[in-house]
Amino acid sequence: MRDKQLQNIIKWLKRLLAAAAVGVWVYVMSIFLIEPAPFSELAPYCMGSTMLIFGVLTGIFKGLEYWEQHAGSR
Repeated sequence: MRDKQLQNIIKWLKRLLAAAAVGVWVYVMSIFLIEPAPFSELAPYCMGSTMLIFGVLTGIFKGLEYWEQHAGSR
């Protein structure tokens, strides 16, 4: 019972983190789109922030998957 509950918590954490990452990404992109500078000057910042946001999300997902795998093997 405890393992099933832990699996469910991890599943919902993944969903919440994905939604939060997309929300942060949309917020950051909206800030860049408001800037008066041409997009060609903002492109490196857009790419860098996208890579950073989703890189952190990927790392957290890998940690949750590791936790999920080890919780299920108990």
